[in-house]
Amino acid sequence: MTSLPPSPLHLTCVDAHDTVRIELRGDLDHHCADILLDAVTRVLSERTGLRDLHVHCADLTAVDSSGLSTLLMVRRRTGAAGVRLHLDDRPVKLDRLLKITGTLEHFTTPDAGARPGSSGPERRSTAPEESIPARSGGPDTST
Repeated sequence: MTSLPPSPLHLTCVDAHDTVRIELRGDLDHHCADILLDAVTRVLSERTGLRDLHVHCADLTAVDSSGLSTLLMVRRRTGAAGVRLHLDDRPVKLDRLLKITGTLEHFTTPDAGARPGSSGPERRSTAPEESIPARSGGPDTST
């Protein structure tokens, strides 16, 4: 079995009014994952009115655990900024990795990262409300 040489990650950013699209080409791995995180961090800091960040994944050739970790960090940062993250045109191997690791739903929830009060669907808990009884402070020390 021969291994293929790594394919360096190349990013292309396409900027629109309230949306940015980052196109990925190559390997999202431990050698290059910080390139994506740096680009997303820069976009989020420079674009305060950003609503959607689209990461176009069709030309990804490989994603390792560092790449997955970076995607999760991107999801956390976009969510904290109130920006919806879209992983567009995911290759089968990326979907398989997301399913195996239990993270697919984390990236594909329709209202993931939606700003409060936005037109996205409202999340509701299906669990009944619970009453938490007050804890006693231990033995009564009053005299």
